[in-house]
Amino acid sequence: MNPYKLAVVSAGLSVPSSTRLLADRLTAGAETALRERGATATADVVELRDHARALADNLLTGFPTGDLKAAVDAVAEADAVIAVTPIFNASYSGLFKTFFDVLDADALTGTPVLMGATGGTARHSLALEHALRPMFAYLRAAVVPTAVYASSEDWGTGAENDLTTRIARAAAELAATLTTTPPRTTDDPFTDPTPFTDLLGE
Repeated sequence: MNPYKLAVVSAGLSVPSSTRLLADRLTAGAETALRERGATATADVVELRDHARALADNLLTGFPTGDLKAAVDAVAEADAVIAVTPIFNASYSGLFKTFFDVLDADALTGTPVLMGATGGTARHSLALEHALRPMFAYLRAAVVPTAVYASSEDWGTGAENDLTTRIARAAAELAATLTTTPPRTTDDPFTDPTPFTDLLGE
């Protein structure tokens, strides 16, 4: 069996970033859960901070270029997506939203998605449910039930076990969805067009 392709979208703004740290933890959890099911995976990480200017250009021109084009293609062609954003003012970051705005409308149809978010306090945790989940539902992605939110206090010694448990549960759900869902068809509808002479004869 070929390895599953995971696209990991991280919208952290700083280096190092707790958003990237959570993305890495979720990716490691997904890889472990897939191995337990006899499968393997490769991960392609998309750091959105590296594409901020290109994303603004994409909004103006209508198409991605250069490294952003490669990032968009990686997400569109992935078997599953792990998407993590910092929470600002009780919602996803503008950079995170802009990236998913420039994707083709059908790019995530049927794609399993594991959502994650980070923030300063637990007050923002519901943003996963009232902001991210509706967005991915609109994009017709197959979002796994458990979303993982990590506040600053979750990285402490006492809370670390709870975060680890939530990561493992979400990763197991992603692996189960990925291994039991038929592969998406990515056939290009223009690969075998109807000949023009046939169209004239109709």
